[in-house]
Amino acid sequence: MIWSPRRSLFLILVTCIAILGLHFSAKESAIATAPQPPQLVIAKLGGKPVHVLYMTRSGDRVLVRCYPGQTPILTVKDMGEQPGVKEGMLVCQ
Repeated sequence: MIWSPRRSLFLILVTCIAILGLHFSAKESAIATAPQPPQLVIAKLGGKPVHVLYMTRSGDRVLVRCYPGQTPILTVKDMGEQPGVKEGMLVCQ
């Protein structure tokens, strides 16, 4: 069997395609198990834009600063039909 530059190029190309195919198929079928860092997004609440902060890790902390004379107030409640999932509203009053 004679080894040619064409055959080498073909094998390299096939290997790259196989690696890329495995990489992309693994991403599509993988389930994320690592918690994500806090993420701030804009949503609508009662037709008005609000900032929603998603926190998924138990050790996450958020610094809240209110104007002088105001105090941050947090109210917590169950989130819909998802047992054990909580949501809260933080306002400065």
